[in-house]
Amino acid sequence: MSAHFPDLGGAVTDAPTARAMLAAAPRPPAPEVPLRRVNDVELPVPGAPPAPARIYWPDHDGPLPGIVFFHGGGFVVSSVEGHDAFARKLAAGAGAVVVSVDYRLAPEHRFPAAVNDAVAATSWVFDHAASLGIDPARIAVAGDSAGGNLAAVACLRARDHGGPPLTAQLLIYPVLDARRDSASYRRNATGYFLTAAHMTWFWDQYLDGADPDDPDVSPLCAPNLTGLPPAIIVVAEHDPLRDDGRTYAELLSGTGNDVRLLDYPGMFHGFFGLVDQLPAARQANDQVFAALQEIWTAKPSDTHGNRS
Repeated sequence: MSAHFPDLGGAVTDAPTARAMLAAAPRPPAPEVPLRRVNDVELPVPGAPPAPARIYWPDHDGPLPGIVFFHGGGFVVSSVEGHDAFARKLAAGAGAVVVSVDYRLAPEHRFPAAVNDAVAATSWVFDHAASLGIDPARIAVAGDSAGGNLAAVACLRARDHGGPPLTAQLLIYPVLDARRDSASYRRNATGYFLTAAHMTWFWDQYLDGADPDDPDVSPLCAPNLTGLPPAIIVVAEHDPLRDDGRTYAELLSGTGNDVRLLDYPGMFHGFFGLVDQLPAARQANDQVFAALQEIWTAKPSDTHGNRS
């Protein structure tokens, strides 16, 4: 989902219409963000077409931290282009090389296509860290909304299948539970931009009969959450997904992981990208960038325990 995602209401019954509505929605002017270079590439995905991606280098000398970023959009809408301003601000603010991935979208490509693209992209960035000017000891994954789901799953996959040694996961109002039965889903079902009905529609497009309890679908259902990278989790009070993030933070902390939970009262799904409109968004961005720097400069023995 995006900060400018249109109100689907009850009119949208197909993905092309939803994408057209998003493309037509008004957007605030993109801010001028100082970057050294931006380049479009294609990343190899085993058994599938290459995944387009856009790489953003901040105006700093390297080697730099790296962030593999997955955009939001309910697994159905948005793109690297739609999150271009978001990725630019992330690169400049975090002082990191950001690789923003155009993973395959549903319903044309249902689960697990997006997961496979995310995992392949994460491995590619680690394998090519030197040529990208990235320090391989400081690689994070990040995503907003549905992208937060992919970032969380990429961490689980990396731990379980010998993937890259990731050093942080930034989950911004993440989608983490396909069962959709939390109190925040009921409390914030309507009236706050993203609705529970939107989420039901998005999940229907994505799952195609997949088990909602599969950890690659719902990280909250993972039977083992030990040994994961330090997590920064951003949630908003008036968001159906708030309890997804809060519960995941509690579970991660309870299994010995380093967790920073940033819970913003009065805010709604999509607020993080509105830095030029909302003081809370500026505060959230500043806190996220500071938390990433704290993780990247800490000794390995310091990155354990709850800091929420």
